[in-house]
Amino acid sequence: MQQLPLELRLADFAVMETFFPGNNAAAVYALEQIARVESRAVIWLWGATGTGKTHLLQAAVHAGDQAGSRCAYLPLGPGADLLPDALEGMGELDLICIDDIHAVAGRGDWETGLFALYERLRARGERLVMAADRAPLHVEFALPDLVSRFSSGATFRLTSLTDDEKVSAMQLRAAWRGLTLPDDTARFIISRVDRQSRSLFDLLDRLDRAALAAQRKLTVPFVRSILETSSPAARLSEE
Repeated sequence: MQQLPLELRLADFAVMETFFPGNNAAAVYALEQIARVESRAVIWLWGATGTGKTHLLQAAVHAGDQAGSRCAYLPLGPGADLLPDALEGMGELDLICIDDIHAVAGRGDWETGLFALYERLRARGERLVMAADRAPLHVEFALPDLVSRFSSGATFRLTSLTDDEKVSAMQLRAAWRGLTLPDDTARFIISRVDRQSRSLFDLLDRLDRAALAAQRKLTVPFVRSILETSSPAARLSEE
């Protein structure tokens, strides 16, 4: 796996096995195919924050790496602070996953580099996966050819999970970490904290550490005690 600037590391939980698909099964299947080199294609994922775009991109890189491909994950969103020269040499890799690609739309240096990367990967028959907050036709790229290239592949809109699906998703993540998350505890969490998937999973990671330290199970009383001792912004709401 190519090492990127800023010593970027993939999240340990960002694997296909921990992603609960909900209505996004078609996108998950397409990424599994492309990671296993059973499909050589361009894929564009789009959707609102919290729909799992970053998880899936990193999972594809994990899976591709395990399949023996040379892979890279490139985040372009806020805080990335990468320059266009980060694209140098990526055209020689097998699978590139670019996150928040809409963040560099309209920037000539980035668009030129992305166009060259696309053409090089296509010439070599390799794979490119991109994620954004909207479909490619609605991203304000200045290069018309870039829009047509990125629109040529499969496009998947990711949708948010229902509350019931979030319970299943949290239980899937908990089981992967070796924890048992009972239905009543999962529903208690969802009823009392921010329902955004990212917030729920961040809380689950914190509960995992707390349960390990205290040698406790994830019961409602234990979770309540953790929430009540957290910072004011993260405390449960009794409303």
